[in-house]
Amino acid sequence: MGHLGALLARQPLVPYIRESDFAVRRPWKMPARRLLDYLLLYIQEGECRIEADGTEYVCTGGEFCLIQPGSLLLLEGVTSTITPFAHLDLFYNPLREQSFPTRAGQVDLTEYRELMQPRLNDLEDVRVPVRFTPAQPVRFRDTMLRMIASWQRSDPLSRLEAQHDATELILTVLREHGGQEKQAASAEPTLNWITSYFSFNLSEPLSVEQMAGRAHLSPSRFSAVFKERFGVPPHKYLLQLRIQHAGELLKTTGLGLQDIAAYCGFADIHHFSKAFKRSTGLSPGAYREAQRTRD
Repeated sequence: MGHLGALLARQPLVPYIRESDFAVRRPWKMPARRLLDYLLLYIQEGECRIEADGTEYVCTGGEFCLIQPGSLLLLEGVTSTITPFAHLDLFYNPLREQSFPTRAGQVDLTEYRELMQPRLNDLEDVRVPVRFTPAQPVRFRDTMLRMIASWQRSDPLSRLEAQHDATELILTVLREHGGQEKQAASAEPTLNWITSYFSFNLSEPLSVEQMAGRAHLSPSRFSAVFKERFGVPPHKYLLQLRIQHAGELLKTTGLGLQDIAAYCGFADIHHFSKAFKRSTGLSPGAYREAQRTRD
């Protein structure tokens, strides 16, 4: 199909949201179907099994998926789930209002081929994995949830806001997964997922061995790659995130120190207080009081 630029010259990038919801469900199954459009999915809570073109993915809270047109798809909520999603076109098609989210059993879409969206992964300079981790997962999540809420309000300005957010999401995906230089670089160990992994597991006792195992690297190699990428060792970076999150909780909530210590992954209040004061120069209690005085 060529490169992204050639496709955009024929079909501009104009996201069109067809169906979107927050999808709160008990354990559920969606039998096989083939997609005409894109399905952007966020697993907010629970565990999902996704089979796309014969490859299975087990996704848990905090993960994103993008399933592309033409893919044969099976979905299952292994547990109760909250899975915000959007069926959408990315590229302009004058027949877009005739298209639809396919339903269970619709696998032969021959008679609808004029409605099929171009696949990003058919391009020479784009490669988007089914399961992906944005460089800024919290921002990506918030933009997606805002997009869904705007689209559901239905009025013209809200729909325009939803389209704006959809454009931002797709641009983020293309920036992070498009371009020959990025593809070449992907052969080297990358840690694009690590900030999301840390953010969603701050309360857990993470070890370098665990992180290295997730990255499919030895602990020594992981530590070297991590320090080259982030400038500090893994444990120091994780501690900085925990202190930062603790500061936010001290400033914006009335949670007790014991709860904050637990939420931020500290073994106990003593460990939390010592680490927090070493980093900020103030004890947690003094920091909270200083923030109240400042406000």
